[in-house]
Amino acid sequence: MFTLIWGAVRTRTAQVLTVLMLTALAATVAAAGPWFAYAGINRAATADVTAAPPEQRIVSVRQMADTAGDPQAAIDDLASTVQSQLPLPQADPVTGLALPLTASARGGAPSMNLAFRDDFCAHVQLDGACPASPGEAAISVAAAQRLDLRPGDPMALRSSPGAEPIVLTVVGTFTYIDPGGTYWGNSLFEANGGLDPAFTPIETFRSDQLGEPSVTFDLTVPDELLRGEEGFRLGPVLREAEARLAASGLRLVNATGPLIEAIDRNRQEIELGVFVAMAQTLVLTWFAIGLAGHYTGRDRRGDAALLKLRGSTRSAMLRLAWGQHMLPLTAGALIGVPLGYLLARWLAGPVASPVEQREALLLSLAAVAAVLLGGLVVLAVVEAVALRRPVADLLREVGSGRGDWRGGLADLLLLVIAVAAVYQARSSAPDSGLALAAPGLVALAVALLVARLLAQVADRGGGLAMRTGHLRLGLTSVQVSRQPGSDRVFAFVVVAVALFATTLGLTLGDNRARADRSEAELGAERVLSVRTPTRATLLDAVRRADPAGDQAMAVVVDRTNAPPVLAVDSSRLAAVARWRPVYGPADLLAAATADNPGPRPAPAITGDRLTLRLRNDSRQPVAVGLSLQHEGTGLPVQVRFGTLRPGEQSLTAQVSGCRAAPGCRILRWQLSSPVEANGNVPPAPPGSAVILRVLSQQGQQGPSAEILGRSQLGDIARWRSGTAGAALDIATVDGNLRISSDENRAGTPDIGIQVYAVDSALPPPVVLAGPPPDEWRFKEPSMSSLGDQPVPVRVDGTTRVLPAVGSNGVLIDLETSRRIAGDADAPGEFQVWLAPGAGSGVVDALRAAGLVVTGEDTVARRSSRLADQGPAAVARFGLLCGAVGLLLAAATLGVAGAVDRRRRLEQLRALRLQGLPLGVAVGTAYAGAWVLIVAGVVVGLVAAAIADPLARVAVRGFTDGWDVLPLPGALGWPAVGLAGLIAFGLLGLVGWLSVLPLVRGLRGGAAAR
Repeated sequence: MFTLIWGAVRTRTAQVLTVLMLTALAATVAAAGPWFAYAGINRAATADVTAAPPEQRIVSVRQMADTAGDPQAAIDDLASTVQSQLPLPQADPVTGLALPLTASARGGAPSMNLAFRDDFCAHVQLDGACPASPGEAAISVAAAQRLDLRPGDPMALRSSPGAEPIVLTVVGTFTYIDPGGTYWGNSLFEANGGLDPAFTPIETFRSDQLGEPSVTFDLTVPDELLRGEEGFRLGPVLREAEARLAASGLRLVNATGPLIEAIDRNRQEIELGVFVAMAQTLVLTWFAIGLAGHYTGRDRRGDAALLKLRGSTRSAMLRLAWGQHMLPLTAGALIGVPLGYLLARWLAGPVASPVEQREALLLSLAAVAAVLLGGLVVLAVVEAVALRRPVADLLREVGSGRGDWRGGLADLLLLVIAVAAVYQARSSAPDSGLALAAPGLVALAVALLVARLLAQVADRGGGLAMRTGHLRLGLTSVQVSRQPGSDRVFAFVVVAVALFATTLGLTLGDNRARADRSEAELGAERVLSVRTPTRATLLDAVRRADPAGDQAMAVVVDRTNAPPVLAVDSSRLAAVARWRPVYGPADLLAAATADNPGPRPAPAITGDRLTLRLRNDSRQPVAVGLSLQHEGTGLPVQVRFGTLRPGEQSLTAQVSGCRAAPGCRILRWQLSSPVEANGNVPPAPPGSAVILRVLSQQGQQGPSAEILGRSQLGDIARWRSGTAGAALDIATVDGNLRISSDENRAGTPDIGIQVYAVDSALPPPVVLAGPPPDEWRFKEPSMSSLGDQPVPVRVDGTTRVLPAVGSNGVLIDLETSRRIAGDADAPGEFQVWLAPGAGSGVVDALRAAGLVVTGEDTVARRSSRLADQGPAAVARFGLLCGAVGLLLAAATLGVAGAVDRRRRLEQLRALRLQGLPLGVAVGTAYAGAWVLIVAGVVVGLVAAAIADPLARVAVRGFTDGWDVLPLPGALGWPAVGLAGLIAFGLLGLVGWLSVLPLVRGLRGGAAAR
C-alpha cells in the first residue's frame, strides 16, 4: 500500500503541491492566531496602562491619625499594617502626610494643604532651597504668584478663619518635573480647586497644631499585575484587601477599576475577533481543500476503477486515496506552525510570559491539528462520494452534470442560515452566534444565487451564440456551462473577494478612525507640552519664536473647569491647527475678537514710582492699593498708597518690577481698611468712597508721564466691579472714577472689594461645544476660570465638537482670557501647537525664547498608540485572514485551470481540425478563465457592498468608549476600489498563468501543422 501511495504522490506532484500550499496557508493562520492574540492582548494592556492617568495606576491606603507629636511613628505603623494585609509587591512605597488648611490671598482664603512627601525635592525643580528644617516650606510658582510670596517671606496658614495662624518660612518655589507621573497620583498632594500644597519636612508636623494629618501609603501597581499576566486578577485581590484594611480602621483608595475594565474589554475584543477570523479562514480552507480534492480526484478515478475491477474493497481504496493526501496535509501543517509563529511575532510582537508562551503553543498546535483533521475529513468525504460511483462512471471523461437535488437543498439551507445571521446581526445581539459570520454568509448567499443565474444564462446564451455564429462567445458559454464544479469555484471566489474587501474596508476605516481621533485630541499635527511661569510668557515666547504666525500657536487647555476651556491664540488658529469642518468656521473666534477688541490699553508703567491724585470721601480710615502685572513675565506687582486722609490729596508709592520692557499694565484697584500689623488687609468699611483723578509715573530717567487721566478714568467702559460677594460700586464723575463700598451681606468679605481694569473685549466672545451648562439656562453665561470671580461671556458660535476638549467645552481667545484673568492662578496645560510644515528650527526658537519643552506628541504617534487597542488589532488580523482567503481562491482557480487543461486542449485542437480559427481558439481559452475571474471579483465586491448595510458591518468603536467623532464607514469607495485592484491583479495573474500552457499548446499544434 505504501508503494502505491508513494507512486501516486510522485506521479501527481502538482496536485500534491496544491494541497500542501492550501494547508500551509491555513496552518499559518491557525498557528498565528493564539500567538497574535496573546501578544495583542499584552500590547493593548500596555497601551492602556501607559495612557491611564496616574491615579489609576496606584493604590493608596490612608488614615486620619493622631500623631501625638511623633509623625514618623504614625507613618511606620501604617506601613507595617499595609505590608501585612495588602498582598502586592511593595517595593519603593511613597509615604506622606497632608493636612488641609487655608491661606491668605488677594480676593479670598483659598485652601492649601500642608504636606510632607517622601523624596519631594527629587521630583520638583526648585528655585531656592529644599525645605530641611522645621517651619520651612516650598510652594509652587503658581501659589507664590497668587500669595505674592518669595523665598524668605513668611507664610501664614490657618485651620479655620478664627484659628491661630501657622507661620512657615518660604525657602523655595517649585515646578513639577513630571506632573503626570504616579508620584503625584494621590489627590491629597494636588491643588483640588485650591492652591498647590506647601511641602515641609516631617519634623514640622511635631507641632500640636498639626497633630491630626492624613497619613498616606502609596503603592504603584506593577504593570504586569495591571495587565493580568499569568492569570492574575487585580480587582478581586484589592476588594479582599479593602475589607481587611477597613477592619483595621484604614481606608483603601483604589482607582484602578476603569483601567482594569479597559484591559478586560480589550482582551475580550481580541479573543473574539481572532477566533472569528480564524474560524472563517478554516472554513474557507476546508472548502478550498474540498474543491481541490474534487478537481484532482478526476485523475484518481481511473485508479479507483482499476482497483474495483481487481476486487479491492472500498476501505482499501479509501486508504489509498487518503494516503495520497496525508503527506501534503501533514507537510503543510508542519510548515505552517513556525510560519504562523513568525508571522504573529512580526504583526504583534513577542509573548514574554512563560505561562502564556506554553498556552499559546498548545492552542496553536490545537488549531493546526484542526486544520489537518478537518482537511482529512473533507477529502475523505469527497473520495467516499466518488468511490460510490460505478466503474463506468469512474472511467467516463465527461462529468455527470452540475448537481442534483441534494446540491439544491444544500444551497437552500445555506440561504436560510444567511437570513438567520442577518436577522441576528440586526437584532439586539450583533456580537454573538451567527451574527459574527453574517458578512460571509451574505456573500455566500449572493454567490449561490448569482452562480445559478450565470449557469442558466450560460446554458441558454451558449446555444444562441453558436447558432448565430458568435463562436468565441458561444464556446466560452458552453465551457462555463459544462465545466463541472465551476459554480462552486465561482462561489468560493465571490466569498473570498467579499471577505477581503470587507476586512480591507474595516482596516482602512479603523486607520481613519484612529487618525481622526488623534487629530481631535491633539488639535494640530504636532503638540508640544511646555513649562513656563505664566500665560503671558507663553504667548510672548511663541510670538517671538514665530513672528509670522503660521508655524506655532500658544494654547492652554483647562480640563478641570466645567465645561473644559480651550484657550488659543485665535489669530493663528486657521494657519496652525488641524481644523475640521465639524468644529465650525476656523476664523469665527478671530473675527469676533477683532470686531470687538475692547478699550485701548492704558500706557505701560515703566517707572519706579507712582503718584495718585484723589479725594477721600470716607468717614473712616481707608487705604487704596493698585495691582499691576508685568506684560512680559506675567508676574504680579502690588502697589500700596497707604492710609488716606480725608479730602483732596496726592500719594506716592514705590513700584518694583516694572522697569523692564515692556512694562506693567493695570489690573485692578483695591479699597480696604489700613493694613494690619500681621499683614492682613481687612475690607473697607461700608460707605467708604474715593474719587480717583490722575495716576502718573516717575522714574530715575526721563520725565514723568500720565498713565490714567480724564479720558481713561472718566470712561466707564474701562472699569468693572466684581461679580460675587460685596462688590464695589463704580461711577464716572466729570472725568474721574468714583469707587465706593457696599454693606457686605454675602459673608464673603474678601471677594468683591476690587475694581478691575478693562483692556480687552468684555464679555469675551466664545465658541461653545455641546449643550450649555445647566447654570447658563437660568442666568447669563459666565466662566469661573477667568479669574477669582465668574466673568460673563458672549457665545458667538456653537458647534458639536471642539479639538482637545471634545464634545463639551469652550473655545476662547488666549490673549483675551489672559488679560481678563490677570494674575489669578488659572489652571491649565500649557501647549504649543505646530503647523504641519514646522521644522526643528521652530522648536529651537521656542526653547531660545524661554520655554521648557517637557513632551511632544504627534498625530501619527498617537494613532500608532491607538493601534494597540483591541479593535485595531482585530482589524489587522482580520485583514491577514482576508488576504489568506484571497490566496486560497487564487490557488483554487489555479487547480481548476490545471486539471481541465489537458481535456480543454484536446477539445480545442479537435475544433481546430474542424476549421476553428486559431485566434478564436486562443480567445476562448483566455475567456474561459477570465469570465470566472471577472464575474467572481465583480460579484464579490457587490456582495460586500450588500453585506455592509444588511449585516450592519461597522468599524469597531474604541474600547475606552471615546465617541466624540462619528466612526467612518466600513466599506467606502477607496476600500472597494483597492480591493478590486488587488483581487483582479492576483486572480488575473493566476488565471493567466494557468491558461498560458494551454495557449502554448494550441499555438504549438498550429505550428506543427
